[in-house]
Amino acid sequence: MKKLNEGLVFTDSKCTGCNRCISTCPVLGANIAAEENGRNRVMVDGDACVHCGACIDACRHGARKFQDDTDEFLDALKRGEKISILVAPAFIANYPGQYKQVLGYLKSLGANHIISISFGADITTWGYLNYITKYHFEGGISQPCPAIVDYIEMYVPELVPKLVPVHSPLMCGAIYVKKYMKVTDKLAFISPCIAKKSEISRPQNKNYVSYNVTFDHLMKKLSGVSLAGYDASDEIEYGLGSVYPQPGGLRENVEHFLGKDVMVRQIEGEKHAYHFLEVYAERVKSGKKLPFMVDALNCAGGCIYGTATDPANADNDDILFEIHKQRCADHSASKKDPWNTQIDYAARLKQFNEQFKDLKLEDFICTYTNRDNRIKPIDRTQLEKIFVSMNKNTEEERNINCSACGYDSCRTMAAAIASGVNKPENCVHFVKGELEVEKEAMGRLTQQLQERQELKERQYQEIVEEFERIKHAMKELAAGNKTSADDTDELAHAVEEIAQFSSTLKESVSKVTKSVHGYDEINEAIIKISNQTNMLALNAGIEAARSGEAGRGFAVIANRVRDLSVQTKGAIEDGRTQSDTIIPAMEELNGESEKFVENISRINEKLSDLATGSKEIAAKTIEIEELVERISGQMDEAIKS
Repeated sequence: MKKLNEGLVFTDSKCTGCNRCISTCPVLGANIAAEENGRNRVMVDGDACVHCGACIDACRHGARKFQDDTDEFLDALKRGEKISILVAPAFIANYPGQYKQVLGYLKSLGANHIISISFGADITTWGYLNYITKYHFEGGISQPCPAIVDYIEMYVPELVPKLVPVHSPLMCGAIYVKKYMKVTDKLAFISPCIAKKSEISRPQNKNYVSYNVTFDHLMKKLSGVSLAGYDASDEIEYGLGSVYPQPGGLRENVEHFLGKDVMVRQIEGEKHAYHFLEVYAERVKSGKKLPFMVDALNCAGGCIYGTATDPANADNDDILFEIHKQRCADHSASKKDPWNTQIDYAARLKQFNEQFKDLKLEDFICTYTNRDNRIKPIDRTQLEKIFVSMNKNTEEERNINCSACGYDSCRTMAAAIASGVNKPENCVHFVKGELEVEKEAMGRLTQQLQERQELKERQYQEIVEEFERIKHAMKELAAGNKTSADDTDELAHAVEEIAQFSSTLKESVSKVTKSVHGYDEINEAIIKISNQTNMLALNAGIEAARSGEAGRGFAVIANRVRDLSVQTKGAIEDGRTQSDTIIPAMEELNGESEKFVENISRINEKLSDLATGSKEIAAKTIEIEELVERISGQMDEAIKS
């Protein structure tokens, strides 16, 4: 399969995906609905397209284009390539005042022979009449139109045996030029038809015509060229072949030789022609009576308004007048002239055969190929799956047949989707259904969001109320912290005073302890004195005793001194006993005082830290209170909005 848009007909970037091309195309699978760069586009499958041009006519956006060989042909001429030109009779009709100038200009570029395919059409008529009568080929379909031939080979292959196996006017003219005129040049066909490229590219035809040069592209290329002074015309005389391009041209030729008693079925136009072929296939199959032959053309206006002509000529009846002028051209009144209407049909045919007696019918015979390219039938199960996937669950929904997708019926659209050439999103009703589903989902979502919003509002309100309570509590906490900080300060001051008192007490105890220790030293000195006094008193007593009566009074004094010394020593001993009790107590008190002072110092430090912390807590409490105030305000605004 070719890549999309690489055939003769293609879609450019102007495509909007409107589906008009689908609606006019006779082939289900030739248009592929796809998405490119985020845009819907309808592209062309070159293997499925029959190049009927219907989509080009239908497109309102100028998005469908076609390719030909015009540029290559002109470049080849400029390179000096030897080329002779075959001219479609419709070219003269479309450009009666310019065609000689155009041909003259092309000759100036190096073109050799210029031959009208009207002569090739005469050969085709001769070939048809001889083949049909020789082989009793009743009901045969003419093949001058390559779009018709391609359609039959690919989409109604059962009619391939009914194609008259005689070449088209183009190929008959090309074969004549090559085989009978011995022209070795490459041949270029000035053509009204896109599909002629398909014909000249067929394997059996490849060695004859090299370039399909379309009217539209050629005249656009020459639009800036001054053609004044150029002149040339075709080289071979021809008869009624000049009327081939108009609808019924072949029929007119046949009737000219066989009379109006023979029935030639005439059909033109994409929609009519391809529908007719489907119906005709059934007629052939059923064995019903068939016409003498079928004159079928793709274009409703015939080749004179072909797919590669200027669209502006579509309503130009001057073209028809030009064809009529050629039909009425003065022919010799000779009885040997096959175009002489004054002689009977038998004489005309006889003279016609005489004119082409040197031609061999087999040189102009062609063959056809069954190229069945039909999309495989879609069974009910597949269609059912597609319909279900598109939410088309009732017969009414499956038969809306609005044609917005480009197809005549919902079933055709379903078949296209099943075949992969279209997508559900191209169905307006599917999209509407999806939108309804989305709408319902959005409604539910909106309801859920509304309920959530209401819940959030309630939650917000509760949060605001909680913040109010927090704010109130923080205010109380701030006030309590301030009181606590003040109380802590007072306590710290009191403890500071206790600490100072403890320090003083410690110093006093230390002094008392030192004093007691001093008292002990004095007592020791007194005891020493007492002991010495006692010894003196003892000695004095001894001396008094020796003195007798003279020393009696002195002995009394010595005894009194010894008694006083003993009493003093006893008193001192009692004081020492008391000192031994007081000093350890005072030392213990001193030690406890030191510990007390240390504890008071630590308590004082802790109280100072506590006071500082209380102040910081109070400051932070104020900050938190302000933050709570701001958040509370924002929550109020959020609820209101």
